[in-house]
Amino acid sequence: MDTTFRNFLDSFLNSWRNSSIDEMKDLLIQDYQAREITNGEIIDFGYQESISGWEQGFQFVKENDAVWVINVISSNPLRKNEYFVIISATMVINGKLLDTGNLFFDTFKMGINQEWKLVRSYLEAGVPIDHINGFKTR
Repeated sequence: MDTTFRNFLDSFLNSWRNSSIDEMKDLLIQDYQAREITNGEIIDFGYQESISGWEQGFQFVKENDAVWVINVISSNPLRKNEYFVIISATMVINGKLLDTGNLFFDTFKMGINQEWKLVRSYLEAGVPIDHINGFKTR
């Protein structure tokens, strides 16, 4: 894996784990595109809606004294200066791992200013934790 991308991905994941909305805002491209599937319902959204979603998630974590549990399942180059990463995420609340998690299929790209950004995502929300690689059930 490209060293600059690895450093960026580590920074991205740390921003997420620390629930830092200010850092997360800088890591998404302004014309970011995403699709989320929750219980079969499809929602397409862009940068502003994504930031709003991150803010809500980060607020939930802070209010509930929760801890993010985030794993990189796979990271693969797509093209020069572009990576596809599969990330699983859930939370621990009151010492208990949630029963569900989310799978993020994210594409990151280096722009002309030599900065990596998240450019698009496909998200499967509410996946039973037993079906996600990398999580140990209770």
